[in-house]
Amino acid sequence: MVDTKVLTGALRKMQGELVDGVVQYQLPVGDALLPLNALMGEKLSIHYAGAIHCVHCGRKTKKSFNQGFCYPCFRKLAACDSCIMSPEKCHYHAGTCREPEWGERNCMTGHVVYLANSSGVKVGITRLNQVPVRWIDQGAVEALPIFRVATRRLSGLVEDLFRSAVKDRTNWRAMLKGQIPELDLVAERDTLFERFGDDIAALQQEYGVQAVQPVLDAECYRFSYPVQQYPDKVTSFNLDKTPLVEGVLQGIKGQYLLLDTGVINIRKFTAYQVDVSVAS
Repeated sequence: MVDTKVLTGALRKMQGELVDGVVQYQLPVGDALLPLNALMGEKLSIHYAGAIHCVHCGRKTKKSFNQGFCYPCFRKLAACDSCIMSPEKCHYHAGTCREPEWGERNCMTGHVVYLANSSGVKVGITRLNQVPVRWIDQGAVEALPIFRVATRRLSGLVEDLFRSAVKDRTNWRAMLKGQIPELDLVAERDTLFERFGDDIAALQQEYGVQAVQPVLDAECYRFSYPVQQYPDKVTSFNLDKTPLVEGVLQGIKGQYLLLDTGVINIRKFTAYQVDVSVAS
């Protein structure tokens, strides 16, 4: 085979855009973007060069923390704080945010609480400006906004209510096998509204009706992914253990490349210095 394209640089998470219902993907490598949808059936090679440079400060690090950060940045940046994974624990209002200006931009702004179907119904939250990117990154086949709230912390409080009835995690192996049950997300939403109506009313009384608004007229987003063949058995690559990943590209879903030899979560290896080649 003859290489038709070779890119060198730091990996970043794939960029996905919904075009006529189908997700179109590009892979950032250094300063370049590699369009992926047209590469189905071609051999893709990712070679890890052994270096990781922090996505924030550029420092060389032996280990990536929180998908691309060095340890000092992981310890000091608001984007790496524990409340990012548990938004109900946001402490901006307490005056203890690691970076108040960052918190203003990312946490003290409108968020959406949603239901999505990536491997069954799940509840989640995202910033308004991350719709529908968040759902594409998760490999959801459909998603429905159910609340619009004023801050990240409020979105976490609403999400926390629903966790007793709905999962907040994706079964990534089922998602990659294409084993997605058909769901009626509107019916799921209505069931949650009825079950937790008093709890939502209590949040509205404490924080204001405008701060926690149910969304009753949203249309369900639907996503189709460029997948020629789903794997029967999911085997994942780890660049730290297998620095050379090769295989025929059979699909892309969420942040995963589906090769005939296994799957790789691109986002997990953010900031890894790689050589990417495509051969036909």
